[in-house]
Amino acid sequence: MSDSFSKKEKIKKKAKKKEDRAQRIEDRKSSNNKGKSLEEMMVYVDANGNLTSAPVDIHHRPEINPEDIQLGAAPVVKEETEWRGTVAFFSDKGYGFINSANSGDKIFVHRNDLEEPVQERDKVVFSVEKRERGLVAVRVRKVKS
Repeated sequence: MSDSFSKKEKIKKKAKKKEDRAQRIEDRKSSNNKGKSLEEMMVYVDANGNLTSAPVDIHHRPEINPEDIQLGAAPVVKEETEWRGTVAFFSDKGYGFINSANSGDKIFVHRNDLEEPVQERDKVVFSVEKRERGLVAVRVRKVKS
């Protein structure tokens, strides 16, 4: 009985897969690194941290001061600049927005970050902190006119 078209295609795919696998095994055997000498496998690191195949002259390396090496993350330097702005909106619920004169953005403010009570259209001076939801005005106080 003759085979169906799909059965013939499956047999062809299986044979092709077997042939490809044999080819990959042969390629791996031919590009084998097992016979190399120790000198051919050596890799050197130069003064800049780059890998090279040539030995590095240790007499020409720069001096490193151990005190200059920083362990851990870089320290975070907070910018303590005062921002100026006008209270655009302040709700009875205890939050509002300040129109910043520095950037022109509206910056969120909460009553917990106020140093004194504010109302709409008050001129204020404040600092800015980056929080999970964006910039927030802190240490908000009125400008004495």
